[in-house]
Amino acid sequence: MISTLHIKNIGIIEDLSIDLNKGLNVLTGETGAGKTLIIDSLQIISGGRFSKEIIRKGETNSFVELCMYDFTKEDEIEANIIVSREVNLNGRNMCKINGRMVTVNELKEFMSKYIEIHGQNDNQNLLDNKLHLKYLDGYIGQTIKPKKQEYEKLYERYKKIKKKLKENFGDDKERQRKLDLLQYQAKEIEEANLKTKEENELEEKRKIMMNSEKISKNLQEVDNLIGESSIDNISMAIRALEKIENIDEKYEQISSNLKNLYYELQELSRDINSQKEEIYFDEEENNYIEERLDIINTLKRKYGNSIEEIIAYKEEILKEIEYITNLEEYNIKLKNEQKEIEENMKQIALQMHKIREENAQKLSENINKELQDLEMKNARINIHVDYIEEEYFSTGKDLISFYIRTNIGEDEKELSKIASGGEMSRTMLAIKKVLAETDEMPVLIFDEIDTGISGIAASSVAKKLKLISREHQVLCISHLPNIAANADYNYFISKNVIENRTQTQIKLLKEKEVIEEIARISSGEINEVTLKYAEDLRNKKAG
Repeated sequence: MISTLHIKNIGIIEDLSIDLNKGLNVLTGETGAGKTLIIDSLQIISGGRFSKEIIRKGETNSFVELCMYDFTKEDEIEANIIVSREVNLNGRNMCKINGRMVTVNELKEFMSKYIEIHGQNDNQNLLDNKLHLKYLDGYIGQTIKPKKQEYEKLYERYKKIKKKLKENFGDDKERQRKLDLLQYQAKEIEEANLKTKEENELEEKRKIMMNSEKISKNLQEVDNLIGESSIDNISMAIRALEKIENIDEKYEQISSNLKNLYYELQELSRDINSQKEEIYFDEEENNYIEERLDIINTLKRKYGNSIEEIIAYKEEILKEIEYITNLEEYNIKLKNEQKEIEENMKQIALQMHKIREENAQKLSENINKELQDLEMKNARINIHVDYIEEEYFSTGKDLISFYIRTNIGEDEKELSKIASGGEMSRTMLAIKKVLAETDEMPVLIFDEIDTGISGIAASSVAKKLKLISREHQVLCISHLPNIAANADYNYFISKNVIENRTQTQIKLLKEKEVIEEIARISSGEINEVTLKYAEDLRNKKAG
């Protein structure tokens, strides 16, 4: 339930805090005092759309915050939840749940579990077919619960099998397509006959071949410069040193060093001649190298950044081919299990369909009785239970839709086709009254529910709101004395001019003030007659 609602800078609301209570909370006040702004604020904090025009004149942002208590029956824990939303003129939103930043969509999803707002254009839950199923099954209760649990257990296994078959290429066409692709890839890599160091070797050969003319020319020049003459000159130098090497050891050492140089130069000359003979340009070999490198680069683009990665990828492909090839037997077992589960689900779904059909008629009749009391005497709810042969849902094979005929002689239409916000609110009130004990929505907010009704219908609406408030916290904005008289808590909304600015104010009324407010909204005047009427209404309020 909502314990506190804080609103700041929305329309004529400057800074307003409302402490709400369990049961039926009714807000009354003069037209234009700001009652609608409170509903707008609840829509905003529930993740609804926001127009910057609603920000109070002269302010740069608006702020809505509420504190809720979430009572968990299983754990007997009452948790405090604080939700806030700040909207700026520049359109920037800041939403928080217990201090944690969330998106507007996350806020909307979270709040949809706690608050339903029923008024003009705010009955989205009533229009959601998924919730229609929830309403019907909630009404049916224990009769369908074991069947649903049995079905849901099968459905979970059914989903896992479908997922596994998809992962296992359970579809024959998909599996064959995957196998063809893998086999093509493996063959392409296999036919390339790659070797781990091949690319580097080819690149080296290609580099030498592309520079063969330059290399040959410069090697020849080196050979010419070293040549026979240089070696012969060193040889003659050695013979000259040999003639004096016995005179001093230092000449002997120089002679020894020069001899080493002589032998090294001879070896180097032979190497250069050998290199010269190896340098050539072969067009055929060059084409082979280019083609081979092109193959390697193509495979690298497809399968890896190096030959090692390509070879490793091929090994993975071969393993996957073997895996998929051997999956057929396992997939056959899965498909047989899936077929058996589908047959069992179908049988249970048919049983649930029968239960839902029978109870849809009863629920329709009960709602229609409530609609009669709500001054919708010509309205008829008809709950459709459509069995979808080709589909399995998590809840069976049924699509549940609420249809309504508002006037005699007209065709029934989906609830979404109802134009009047008041009719929509009263239709939801009728549904909520029938489902009061099974509906798990903690907070129900009704706006415009008293549009176009009076007399007996007004009393009926008031009693139904009171009955619903036994199971839910109900917040209702109303102009009807009957509804105000049945409230557990009455709040008066007013507007006053403070420092040349209009401001909305709210007050929780004491019992004497409640009587006066009922008298005021019953005739517009407070006198002995209207006060007596208000007291009578108050004394007759539903228990």
